[in-house]
Amino acid sequence: MDLSILSVFLISLVSVALGIFFGLFINKYINKKNIEEAKEAANQYIRRSESRSKEILIEAKEEAHNITLKTEKKLNRIQLDLDRTESRLETRENSIKDLEVNLKNKNIELNKLLKKSEKNQEEIDISKKEIKQKLENITGLSAEEARVQLLEEVDSDITYEISKKYRDAELIAQSEIDQKSKMILAESLQRYASEVVQENTVSAIAIPNEEMKGRLIGREGRNIRAIENITGTDLLIDEAPETVSISCFDPVRRKVAIQTVEKLIQDGRIHPAKIEEIYERSKNEIEEIVRKSGQNAVFEVNVKGLHPEIIKLMGRLQFRYSYGENVLQHSKEVGMIAAMLASELKVDVQNAKTAGFLHDIGKALTHEFEGSHAIIGADVARKYGVSEEIVTAIKEHHDTQMSSVESFIVAAADAISAARPGARHDTLEAYIQRLEKLENVAKEFDGVQKVFAIQAGREVRVMVDPEDVDDVEASSLARNIVNRIEETLSYPGQIKVIVIRESRSEQIAS
Repeated sequence: MDLSILSVFLISLVSVALGIFFGLFINKYINKKNIEEAKEAANQYIRRSESRSKEILIEAKEEAHNITLKTEKKLNRIQLDLDRTESRLETRENSIKDLEVNLKNKNIELNKLLKKSEKNQEEIDISKKEIKQKLENITGLSAEEARVQLLEEVDSDITYEISKKYRDAELIAQSEIDQKSKMILAESLQRYASEVVQENTVSAIAIPNEEMKGRLIGREGRNIRAIENITGTDLLIDEAPETVSISCFDPVRRKVAIQTVEKLIQDGRIHPAKIEEIYERSKNEIEEIVRKSGQNAVFEVNVKGLHPEIIKLMGRLQFRYSYGENVLQHSKEVGMIAAMLASELKVDVQNAKTAGFLHDIGKALTHEFEGSHAIIGADVARKYGVSEEIVTAIKEHHDTQMSSVESFIVAAADAISAARPGARHDTLEAYIQRLEKLENVAKEFDGVQKVFAIQAGREVRVMVDPEDVDDVEASSLARNIVNRIEETLSYPGQIKVIVIRESRSEQIAS
């Protein structure tokens, strides 16, 4: 009995020992495996960290390189602006020095001339006294006695000449009674006071800082080229500090360009696509302004029953000028004066007023149609239902032979308005007509879409249809336009013709 218990005890003890041994062995094996997995995970994390560190280092180097390039470009641009400013200042300083030297030399010459003049005057006074004394000695008369005797001798001759001239003046006055009466009537109409609006071919736009100039120019000048090509104007960037000037003889084109540049400056995002988008928006806004201007003019003159298309055409005259005078302002003035003349002559006031207001409507279409603006205006008025009396007055307002009283009234009112001092400038009108002829010459060729005369007519930019004109034909077209200009126009200096051919491909993903 004791032996069996002992055996059981020993067996149990051995089993416990074996269990402990196997437990320790298994635990050690599991711990070793966990340690190896932990090491492997740690190594993977280290490798990923090293890889990410290398990527971050490379990105940091690239960013530092980009920042360095941007800084260098900005410094180069600033240095270029400084060099330009220094060059302009040096040129102005040299000019001032030259002016000072010239002024000093002219002052010296002026002093010499003054001294010489004083000396000559003294000699003249002495000579007068000597001649007077000799004459008194020869004639035996004093100067006063000689003067009285001379007056008595010529008195009868003078009286005869005065009578003859008076009679001639009466005959001339009698033959010019009609002309004098018209002048008196025109003077009586001076009670109508109107402002004089004159044209300017260059407009300035203020910019917030000099950096904006660089953004308007763009990389390698792409932005300024896009603005000039799209708007058909000339941008003057370096004329004055913090100012951009827009030059164009066409006031409508210049107004659209001004609005486009102002919106680009406000937006800040300047690139060719944005320029085109804002240009289209500005052009639509100007068309709305044209419509409202026509309505306001009609209400101001109190002309009734006009077709909406006629009102729109009259609004376009707000941006048209003739001899430097605003055509819409001139039309309103002629309408008012025609109404006054009709009232004095007991003629239909409304017809005269309407004819005077519409007499220059053809100038809104002179670019689209050939012929006199009077003929074009009459055709437009007839097309939109204006009465035949008014159409005739519009057509005849520049003729020498007139068939109606309204025609005389409109012609007189037109002449009175144009004759006001300061109303017109012939030189500016001739300049604008020369540029318009220059554009029209280039428009005569096939494949031409748009033509812009810029740089005061020294450069002509021709936009062609890429489907009708290829690169070889573009070069030939430029030569043909140059030859046509040389044959048909007279101009000073040289004219550069640039043919621009642009191809675009557009697709829409839906």
